Amino acid sequence: MRRLNLPAFFAATLTAMVTLLTACSGTPTYNPTTYPYQMDRERIDAAGIRTVVIPHVNLGGQSRNYLEKEAPRIDARVAAYLKENGFKVVPQRQFQQEWNSAVRAYGDPVDPTSGRVNRKTFAQIMHSVRDAMQKNTDLDAFVFTDIVEVQTAFSGGLKHLARWDGVTRKPSLQGPGNAVSADFDWNMQVAAASLQVSIYDMELEPLFSSRGGMDVTEAIDTRSTAGRYIRRRNILENDNNVMEGIQLSFHPFIAYEGWPGNPE
Repeated sequence: MRRLNLPAFFAATLTAMVTLLTACSGTPTYNPTTYPYQMDRERIDAAGIRTVVIPHVNLGGQSRNYLEKEAPRIDARVAAYLKENGFKVVPQRQFQQEWNSAVRAYGDPVDPTSGRVNRKTFAQIMHSVRDAMQKNTDLDAFVFTDIVEVQTAFSGGLKHLARWDGVTRKPSLQGPGNAVSADFDWNMQVAAASLQVSIYDMELEPLFSSRGGMDVTEAIDTRSTAGRYIRRRNILENDNNVMEGIQLSFHPFIAYEGWPGNPE
């Protein structure tokens, strides 16, 4: 009959219980890829932000075409999130009308061929839009929402997890079958989408910027014998993943309990 080492047994049991309680406590798992946000707390407090608008244009360059198509849906989710947290959101069409008027006066700041932004023209347009919206609304800030593409990779081992901008995602398959070649190169870079949030006050001074990962936009092609990634048919379809990216990108401007960065 095998004898139990009681002190060791109880120690192991206690360790397991502590681990279980920690897992059930809701404490977010630390993720070293969490984006280092920038926030001017003094200016934010002075601005007293309650009313915002989400511009239909990017603060940076143009998003990839396949991501740009998802922008209206993501902006709608961002608007809902802001409203849930007590902010008034001015309809985007009001910004768009003023933007179009300013473009007629100063020209389009985006080069349609290269996608590059003329920063001088962009600034002239934004000052014009700001002046017009100050007259017609009680606007306090502009909330830019750029959907950006980043590169990441799935880890080796058994789980094959990708981590970037505070999130952890599993790979997905596309094509017939559900098997991955044994010699698939897990170090190969895969495209992923993040939401980059930039908030500016009515002086067009930066108040806050951060980024949150949403989802991988490529899947493993099960038809390929060599092993490769292909664009997913449905981009950013997982609402929970999109919502996590939104919550991460606004923290701590809007506090997110699940924020996985270093304790503040």
